[in-house]
Amino acid sequence: QVHLVESGGGLVQPGGSLRLSCAASGSIFSINGMGWYRQAPGKQREFVATVTSSGSINSAESVKGRFTISRDNAKNTVYLQMSSLKPEDTAVYYCIAEARPTSDSVYIVTWGQGTQVTVSS
Repeated sequence: QVHLVESGGGLVQPGGSLRLSCAASGSIFSINGMGWYRQAPGKQREFVATVTSSGSINSAESVKGRFTISRDNAKNTVYLQMSSLKPEDTAVYYCIAEARPTSDSVYIVTWGQGTQVTVSS
C-alpha cells in the first residue's frame, strides 16, 4: 500500500509564494504520474498539475506561469511551487500518485490527505 504525505500549506498574502511537497512511501516498485488537485469550499475538486516519471508536465490554464510542478524520482516526491498567489487559489490541495507495488501489478491511484492553502490579506 502506498501512503502520501503532503506538507507546506499555510496562510499567505496575495502575491506571495508557497511550496508544497508530497512524499510517497510504502510498497512501491515504480510510480508513473504524480500531481496535484485542489478543492475550494463549495466547489468540485479540480486538476492543477501532473508530472510523469519521464518529466512530462501537464497543468491547468489557471495556474500556468504561476505554479511549477517538479519531481524527485529518487525520493518519490513531487513538489508544487506556487507564486503570484491569488485569493481564488485558496483551497485544500491534494497530492495524487499512480504507483504499483510490484513489476507485474497494475498501477493504483492513491490520494493524500490534503493540505490547506489560504491566500488572504
